Amino acid sequence: MDNASFAAQTSIYFKKIRRIALKEKFWKFVVFAAIISLIVALVVGKDMFTTYEATKSGFFSIASAGIWIGIFNSIQNICKEHEIIRAEYRSGMKISAYVTANVLWQFIICLIQSVIMTAVCAAFIDFNSEGIIMPAIAEYFITILLITFGADIMGIMISSIAGTPTTAMTIMPFVLILQLIMSGVLFDLTGWSEKISYITFSKWGMSAFGSTADLNSDAFPLKLSEVFPQVVKLETEDCYDHTAGNLMSAWGMCALISAVCYVVSILSLKIRNHDS
Repeated sequence: MDNASFAAQTSIYFKKIRRIALKEKFWKFVVFAAIISLIVALVVGKDMFTTYEATKSGFFSIASAGIWIGIFNSIQNICKEHEIIRAEYRSGMKISAYVTANVLWQFIICLIQSVIMTAVCAAFIDFNSEGIIMPAIAEYFITILLITFGADIMGIMISSIAGTPTTAMTIMPFVLILQLIMSGVLFDLTGWSEKISYITFSKWGMSAFGSTADLNSDAFPLKLSEVFPQVVKLETEDCYDHTAGNLMSAWGMCALISAVCYVVSILSLKIRNHDS
């Protein structure tokens, strides 16, 4: 394998990963995504697009499901093969080709999962509204795909850094909690917390969802409680502006964070195996 090009090695490892995934019944991840999507859709479907907070909470649930599904796809994929990677690295394996093959296979999984998530949610939630640059359901699908695939690559990064599957699974809850907290939905973020939120998929996923839905529109009244029925809306949030620039920025940041996770995955494996 010493003389094999990056493309050739990527193809070889992709076929190997696909063969292993088929043997290990990868379809379980697809079923898992369908079940999670169904639960989320059944819970949030009846209240979506009725009030501001209900719609925001619904999108938060969908984004959280995407992040959970994505990271669960790949969190153990690399760390369980550290010894194999070390042996093959000595034989001329290109770390970049190995990671790229994993990313490409995971993209296929995430694409299938995102189609299912969008279809299941659309069955219980009325997505038939106008989007910004295309039909709303198409924009929601792209956002779900970017969140799920981004979280998946983040899982690959964690798996590349972690020494064992147990360590990776120990880290995963902390990463998930960070993503949920930094979404800007549960808490108002200021100062350092706001800066950290800029490197999370949850923040940019929520921004994309809110932009497509036009959450700042007066069509979404804010009802704090029965005590204050006269309150319609307190203030708008810039991250939910219904503009193409805002939507594309959110999508671009999801893609950028994914790219950084991809590069870190390669670098961490190279550092781990530098003495091989």
